[in-house]
Amino acid sequence: MTDEQTAETEQAPAERQRGGDEWQDYLGEDDGRHHTVVGSIKVLRGLYSPQLENERDVLVYLPPSYGRTARRYPVLYMHDGQNLFDRATSFGDEWEVDQTLESAADEGLEAIVVGLPNIGPERLNEYSPWTDRRHKQGGKGNKYVDWIVQTVKPLIDRDFRTRTDREGTGIAGSSMGGLISLYAFFKHPEVFGFTGVMSPALWFAGASIYPFVRERPFSPGRIYLDVGTSEGSEELHDVRRMKEILTQKGYKTGHDLMFIVEMGGAHNERAWARRLRRELHFLLGVPLVPQKRVREAEPL
Repeated sequence: MTDEQTAETEQAPAERQRGGDEWQDYLGEDDGRHHTVVGSIKVLRGLYSPQLENERDVLVYLPPSYGRTARRYPVLYMHDGQNLFDRATSFGDEWEVDQTLESAADEGLEAIVVGLPNIGPERLNEYSPWTDRRHKQGGKGNKYVDWIVQTVKPLIDRDFRTRTDREGTGIAGSSMGGLISLYAFFKHPEVFGFTGVMSPALWFAGASIYPFVRERPFSPGRIYLDVGTSEGSEELHDVRRMKEILTQKGYKTGHDLMFIVEMGGAHNERAWARRLRRELHFLLGVPLVPQKRVREAEPL
């Protein structure tokens, strides 16, 4: 922990709740479904977005030590929030974000994770700032990122003990969520200091993300980028191409860039859950405790 973080810990106020009981325990009354969440997860029902003119729930995972200390925690904003913590709400398997962080807390891997569920038919629209001509979707990504930056983050920073600096704020997702995460990192370098980009849909909207990243200035921070060999040759090519662009911009593998190609890794939640622990250790700057690792197709 740095001196700056220590000072933040000593000065951190008690948690301030928004409007009394608006933040609720995620597991309230029994709804008859088999939930798989562990640890402490809060939910705010129906948060309105003035940018998008819609609303959705916001989920917040709190680390095990949250109730025992006054420290402030780094925050990771993650897309497809219904797939992160609970198999009962996920599309197939879940990411097991809560299980991963609960089991790694003793290693010093602790963070607040904000889960932002997608709104079904609006997912492609919101997860790209560019419109894809073939799918005739996309184009609302700027408004979606503005919602996170202008509405969600101020709310989270007010109601929970967060690190508000860019070094303590990250954004992550997979597939289209990976695309919008990479975009947000370079669009708002004053807000986001690290990003997790898993199996990103770099092809969307005519691969507009490549010139965007190439033309943006270098932004100090950490970038995690990955793909699985079972996702297809085009996907492998796309992600390797992005890795080269990032390297040309000045990011160095093993320093501020981690690039993983997983042998047999598919484009699904099970694969992303398998790689999540290593991603979080890198993004949060916490040394990884040796354990069973994913099979890599190439060295780091």
